[in-house]
Amino acid sequence: MNQPLAHTGTSYLGDVLIITASVVAALTFLWVVTRTSTAPTRKESNDFTGAVVAVIGTTYAVILAFMLSGVWNMFQQAQANEEQEANALTNIWRIAEQLPSPPSEQIRALCLKYANDAVDREWPALAADNRIPIETSQTVNQLWNAAGQIQANPGDNSIAVYQMMEELRMLTEYRRIRMMQAREGLPPILWTVLIAGGVITVAASCFFGVQNFRFHVLQVLVLSFLIALVLVAIDDVDRPYQGVVRVQPEGFSFSLDTFNGKTY
Repeated sequence: MNQPLAHTGTSYLGDVLIITASVVAALTFLWVVTRTSTAPTRKESNDFTGAVVAVIGTTYAVILAFMLSGVWNMFQQAQANEEQEANALTNIWRIAEQLPSPPSEQIRALCLKYANDAVDREWPALAADNRIPIETSQTVNQLWNAAGQIQANPGDNSIAVYQMMEELRMLTEYRRIRMMQAREGLPPILWTVLIAGGVITVAASCFFGVQNFRFHVLQVLVLSFLIALVLVAIDDVDRPYQGVVRVQPEGFSFSLDTFNGKTY
């Protein structure tokens, strides 16, 4: 079965290149600063530089923590919503088993089609940020029509029909939430704040007057590496269905196993 998180080797290499380029750019800027001004000259303003860097660093650290926490919470919500959608579909299948044929067979066939379309059609479309195929939407409409026909003449199955209608309502709701989450992401203005804040924070650390140049290089290297790493992590989980790390149809794969008689 698929893993909940997907991270391809190519994307991993891209992350490494971005982090490496950021660190190299920071060290290059430090080299330019040391070439244009001496350490004793910069050391005279260390008190002022330290106060400014403390304010900038603290503010930026809060922004980074808030953004990383926010995108991770959104990712977890998308993952939980996928599981809930698949659970609702499985519940409809199980309730349909209690109904007489032919409605029972029709609903179970539609549940199977829904799960297959979600795995084989919708998830690849979501990953590519393409338009969702219309087949699954048609399947949802067919489920509502079939459930409505049974509800019109429930007979002795009124309780089961009521439960199925509730699960179908929840399935539709979770599906709409998934479509909404697939379009969500940090707006450009926030990415501007994150990138500009990282550049300013690293650049400010380069203006300290440090006698030991190697030690200064180590400080800037660690700071730029950490900031670049966090920014890459935010980008990787920013869009839960299109990002490098994305939600997989694990719940629907489990539902298909259930429909095919596999138990765990």
